[in-house]
Amino acid sequence: MFHIFYAFIWLLSWLPLPVLYLLSDFVLYPVVYYLVRYRKKVARENLRNSFPEKTTKELRKIERDFYHYFSDLLIEIMYMMHISEREMSRRFIPVNINVVLEQYAQGKSVMGMTAHYGNWEWASCYSMYLPEESPVYNIFKKLTNKNFGKLMNGWRTRFGGKTVDMKNLLRLMVRLKKEEKNATFGMISDQTPLRSHIQHWTRFLNQETPVIVGTEQLARKFDYPVFYFHINRLKRGYYECEIYPIALSPQETSEFEITDRYTQMLEEKIKEHPEFWLWTHKRWKHKRNPEN
Repeated sequence: MFHIFYAFIWLLSWLPLPVLYLLSDFVLYPVVYYLVRYRKKVARENLRNSFPEKTTKELRKIERDFYHYFSDLLIEIMYMMHISEREMSRRFIPVNINVVLEQYAQGKSVMGMTAHYGNWEWASCYSMYLPEESPVYNIFKKLTNKNFGKLMNGWRTRFGGKTVDMKNLLRLMVRLKKEEKNATFGMISDQTPLRSHIQHWTRFLNQETPVIVGTEQLARKFDYPVFYFHINRLKRGYYECEIYPIALSPQETSEFEITDRYTQMLEEKIKEHPEFWLWTHKRWKHKRNPEN
């Protein structure tokens, strides 16, 4: 079944992106939103709890806008199979990459925190703008489906980036530090930790939310500066990546300060354009116990 799926999207991804957007408008969006109703109950509940001040009409508009963008996102991820480096460099542009290069010049690697916002998969092309010897390492968790995992990792390394299983991350960071090599370690930081791994709760989008603190812990251990990589959608098929400092001297911060700063910055961006965040994710499946 996987090979049939792969052959289908391989052929489909040769179509020009404007044609694929027509498929998004008239096929994918109606099927995902109206027919399959993909995780609509989850998205609707997430939106209602996150924006209690909004009317039902306002929430439904955000919901439809999100599913329309989600359909575009699926198309754009598929398009990565054949997009050229030249075209990608026109469609995804880093705004202030010098802040990373400045840290490299000081002999420091960088911790990058981002989210399921905008086209986070296209962000894997970020290595095109960095020195070849100091790429982005995209941190991932092994997928159950090995074929699909291999496919995704192939897309994520097309433009010079590398991937590393989170279980091997610490070992890699120690090795690179010994070899005096720099890198950017990219973390999707809005995911839900396992119940057994929850160490910190914060207030995020009007809800008590467990957060992953691994990025902060590694940053403080190595004293690597932490930045928020925000993926801003300019228009259909075009993005820019703005880099905001979270902590330039992590060892001078208090516990959970970096994580809370990131969460606050992400919340502000989501409120500006909520349709670009992944509302179908079961972000609040864990509830805080009174004693926590």
